[in-house]
Amino acid sequence: MNLIIHGHHVEVTPALRGYVEGKLERVRRHFDHVIEADVLLSVEDKLRQKAEITMRVRGSALHAEAIDADMYAAIDSLIDKLDRQVLRHKDRVKNHVREPLKHQGTEPTQ
Repeated sequence: MNLIIHGHHVEVTPALRGYVEGKLERVRRHFDHVIEADVLLSVEDKLRQKAEITMRVRGSALHAEAIDADMYAAIDSLIDKLDRQVLRHKDRVKNHVREPLKHQGTEPTQ
């Protein structure tokens, strides 16, 4: 997985980078077909810190964002939203596979 972390009006420290990487491991446990994750951490004002992610998976892209007063809380909320989306996407992919058709006349009659 290619992970890109940007900061807008905030410096992406090694602590923030490590925190995001650690939290993304939870998502990777559920779904390992992630191609790229693009994380944007931004500060809009002192009380509004925003974290957003665009994750490209095979077949589609998932996007989530969260705003909180604390950047770490925004990242936690972001990962919770993304995890729900990934599980839903995984179920859709799994349910999309069709069952084999049953042939008529092959079943025994009683």
